[in-house]
Amino acid sequence: MKGQPCPMPQVADNLHQSVAAIARKDAATLRHDLTVREALDAIRRRGVGEKVIYFYVIDDDNRLAGVLPTRRLLTAPLDQRIAGLMVTRVVTVPHTATVLEACETFAMYRFLALPVVDADRRIVGLFDVGLFTDEVFDIAERERLDELFESIGFRVSQVRDAAPARAFRFRFPWLLATIASGLLCAFLASAYELTLTKTIVLAFFLTLMLGLGESVSIQSMTVTIQSLRALQPTFRWYFRAFRRESVTALLLGGAAGTVVGLIAWLWQGSGMEALTIGASIVLVLLSACFFGLSVPALLHALKLDVKVAAGPITLALTDIFTLLFYFTLAALLL
Repeated sequence: MKGQPCPMPQVADNLHQSVAAIARKDAATLRHDLTVREALDAIRRRGVGEKVIYFYVIDDDNRLAGVLPTRRLLTAPLDQRIAGLMVTRVVTVPHTATVLEACETFAMYRFLALPVVDADRRIVGLFDVGLFTDEVFDIAERERLDELFESIGFRVSQVRDAAPARAFRFRFPWLLATIASGLLCAFLASAYELTLTKTIVLAFFLTLMLGLGESVSIQSMTVTIQSLRALQPTFRWYFRAFRRESVTALLLGGAAGTVVGLIAWLWQGSGMEALTIGASIVLVLLSACFFGLSVPALLHALKLDVKVAAGPITLALTDIFTLLFYFTLAALLL
């Protein structure tokens, strides 16, 4: 089994657009031959951009010659020439760079702003900390959105602005998995009708049982998918991960089963029903962790789309085995 990261289309498109398209156009510039007094007068006359961090010094041909931090400008003698105050070594971003390349440069040098320059070193824009954080958080937000939709069976890029028929074609097959698991769960419930008739308390906690199983399976599935993106999984990795997930499931199941079982006992006053509910939660969470780990790993081994297919299949199997364990244990103990 080998994991290969698969970047999402929207994020990849955004990262590879030209940085010049999003760069701010209000870079503050000063001519190299001005004194500090003349520079301050020029700033008062024409104003400056909304967010001034650095002043960029330009020569007679409007080419970038240096950078002047605001603090240095304000504290220098008034008759000092700008050319003598500026820093001549300037880190720039070429106008042909992508957003990803600009972000990498920004993160590497950690300046508060970087000038975007053309081939003749003329300033065409400014990439500052505000744009950097906007891009990073925007990408992160879209990744979370895509992960949410992929966990239920389709990519946002497949249905965004799609015609109804196309959206139906992508979404309905995964609904069939939910329908199939729901029908099977209904058949299981009907098979244990006598057990439910004997103790109606089981029905009170059925929704809670399904919710716990689905929550834990999604958590395990998410961790597994991230692992598949970051490493090349092997059978040794699988067994090590399974051992870790099993211990986690036992801890989660023991804690949740104790709390819910105690509530059931105090509420209904039946120790055996409380024991059945608590023990079922332990088994349910163990199976949920198993499916959350095993389904993505198996799909990856079969070279199928893990992120899209894992969600519906994992949830369906978790629901089925939740009811199976719950009703079987109840039939045995009650």
